[in-house]
Amino acid sequence: MNNATPRQKQLLKIIYDYIKTSGYPPTVKEMRDGLKVTSNQSVLDLLEHLEKKKLIKRREGMARSLAILPLGYETLGKPPLVPFLGVSHAGAPLEPVTIEGDWQTLPGGNSILKDQVFLLKINGDSMINAGIDDGDYVLVEEAKEFVSGELVLADVDGKTMIKRFISEDKPPYLYLKPENPKYDIIYFTEAVKLKGKVIKVIHH
Repeated sequence: MNNATPRQKQLLKIIYDYIKTSGYPPTVKEMRDGLKVTSNQSVLDLLEHLEKKKLIKRREGMARSLAILPLGYETLGKPPLVPFLGVSHAGAPLEPVTIEGDWQTLPGGNSILKDQVFLLKINGDSMINAGIDDGDYVLVEEAKEFVSGELVLADVDGKTMIKRFISEDKPPYLYLKPENPKYDIIYFTEAVKLKGKVIKVIHH
């Protein structure tokens, strides 16, 4: 499957176990302690090899930015982990709450694991006609391209919400549609940004 060395697999398991226990990736020091080495460079070299073999992904300039990729989970023989990032309001906008340490095992194994996927808990009733009720969870994939009719995670002037994205060839052209008639549609302005699309609803 891949040619990861025993030492690389050891570090990969350290990363996995740390995420599963704490909810976020380990620091270089914590990985160094897990490997029982004194040099940061030895950890960084291993991370570089893991990234080149597409077992992990790193974001430069961000602390605790490690993510295990599908091949990494296959190498370990472990189920994927998905970060639970907090609450998204399906009614009036509500700022998200980050909840560290609460990670979920992704049902279905690697088959639906994406590069950037996370869980959000729904608070509100504006999407009930789409089968999303208050207290449900949605699995969201980060995305840059969207198709009319998709359920999306939107940022509206700094507030996050789940709505249906609508694109038409007549005014108002672009808008976010709630799936409850008692809520108004939200017209696109510079303050509206689409962050991801809903790929699964998990009923509470």
